[in-house]
Amino acid sequence: QLQLVESGGGLVQPGGSLRLSCAASGFRLDSYAVGWFRRAPGKEREGVSCISGKGGLKDYAGSLKGRFTIFRDNAKNTVYLQMNSLKPEDTAVYYCAAAPLFQPLDVLSNFVRYWGQGTQVTVSS
Repeated sequence: QLQLVESGGGLVQPGGSLRLSCAASGFRLDSYAVGWFRRAPGKEREGVSCISGKGGLKDYAGSLKGRFTIFRDNAKNTVYLQMNSLKPEDTAVYYCAAAPLFQPLDVLSNFVRYWGQGTQVTVSS
């Protein structure tokens, strides 16, 4: 079965950190660009970050650059999103997605082949 599975979400206090993981099963993730997206309550889905198959290309939402870092370990068939200095407005369901080719973050969702089921991140005191 071809699927992406996110993990690492949870409840964290403002200023805290979380690391999300996106693990692929049934296919080699290094053949795909991977993006992280999020959907906050009452808001549309937005792109967070994306990375090329070999990791050489990255893109971030402008407002998140500097706090979030995307990286991948192809030996583990996994892509990560390190989130630091979390704010309440970062509360959302976070999804990872795989696309055959790297695209800028603002258009990547048009090329996604696989989506994960999402993991909840809640930033609250």
